[in-house]
Amino acid sequence: MRDGGRIAAAIEILTALEARPRPVNLALKDWGAASRYAGSKDRAFVSGLVLDSLRRRRSAAWMMGEDSPRAAVLGVLCFVWGWSLERIAEACADPGHGPGELSPQEIDKLVTPVDLAKAAPSVRGDYPEWLDKSLARVFGDRRAAEMAALAQRAPVDLRVNTLKADTGKVLDALEDLGAAPSGLTHETVRIAAPAASERAAPVEAHPAFLKGWFEVQDAASQAAARTVGEIKGMQVLDFCAGGGGKSLALAALMNNKGRIYAFDSDPRRMKDIIPRADRAGVRNIEVRSPMDKQPLKGLEGKMDLVFVDAPCSGSGVWRRHPDTKWRFKQELLQRRMTEQAGVLEDAAQFVKPGGRMVYATCSVLAEENEDRVTAFLGRNPAFKVMPIEGFEKHRTKEGYLRLSPLSSETDGFFAALLERGPDSV
Repeated sequence: MRDGGRIAAAIEILTALEARPRPVNLALKDWGAASRYAGSKDRAFVSGLVLDSLRRRRSAAWMMGEDSPRAAVLGVLCFVWGWSLERIAEACADPGHGPGELSPQEIDKLVTPVDLAKAAPSVRGDYPEWLDKSLARVFGDRRAAEMAALAQRAPVDLRVNTLKADTGKVLDALEDLGAAPSGLTHETVRIAAPAASERAAPVEAHPAFLKGWFEVQDAASQAAARTVGEIKGMQVLDFCAGGGGKSLALAALMNNKGRIYAFDSDPRRMKDIIPRADRAGVRNIEVRSPMDKQPLKGLEGKMDLVFVDAPCSGSGVWRRHPDTKWRFKQELLQRRMTEQAGVLEDAAQFVKPGGRMVYATCSVLAEENEDRVTAFLGRNPAFKVMPIEGFEKHRTKEGYLRLSPLSSETDGFFAALLERGPDSV
């Protein structure tokens, strides 16, 4: 495909998403299925341009003076990808391929861009305006910079599986992919984000992955798993296990000693846990399926640790799923907050006296984090906050863990460590 055709395809996909909101990966998949002529490089280019246009939608619209898919694409090509006016104009005007010649107004905006520093924080940070007060609560005057970092492309982070390998071994195996230590935890290996028009490294096809030497997991998620402290030989419940990423990380911390019970309210999310555990050499996981009549019967009040990776807005992973931030509404936030309160109450019954519970989200919003913990503690005086150890640089004044792309070069993440009193019933 020529550049003009690729640009036209990106505009077409974004226009279709406006008319029919849905996950962008499905829209890209449908376009690929209908465009058999597009090669792998074409698909990577179109996908990268669509995703960057969603990441920078507000700032591109402000600089172009128009909020449209075409304006977003042109703005990204010029202001983010660094294309010259001549290259953009030639591609757009390509007969039978491009999306049409540049207008005088578009040329003017591309040649003499306005100063983005004069825009509102929500424009500079590329987030919905209605979230400004919420983000100001958390980040204050840094909110535009924090959210701008959350509009960048994300690297590929890997967790070294210490049950089968060590960090040096994985780094050697992935040397050709540019793997390097991330710095946040010793077991985290990072591969830099590819150029926008290139495909990410195929790490899940690598022999080392197939041998179980590592898992794909963002450094923030890995750090959240490490907030549990020493858990070897303990009884652990992963209450919102999903695909099992946290369960596998906890199993490695336990060195297969003790027992992990993996549970999730949706059995479909758990379908990969057993094959992933087999590949990783994990032997201490017991899957408790919600399809069973009483999947958690007998665990009440017996767990040394309950890990709650709660359902949330996903605002901390918007750089990976930029389409979701524009579909995020106040009603959804309220629904998530209600779900989080229910999940915490349900999970707490399994913590034994003297045991601990971790509440974690991939959200940057206090409504889903501090507020939910405070409300829970108000209803459950037997629990108290324990300051998280080992991440002092990223610990809040309350003792919680907060990570973000700007502060820690990770996804946005929150974790609170709670302890149940030894004499509580």
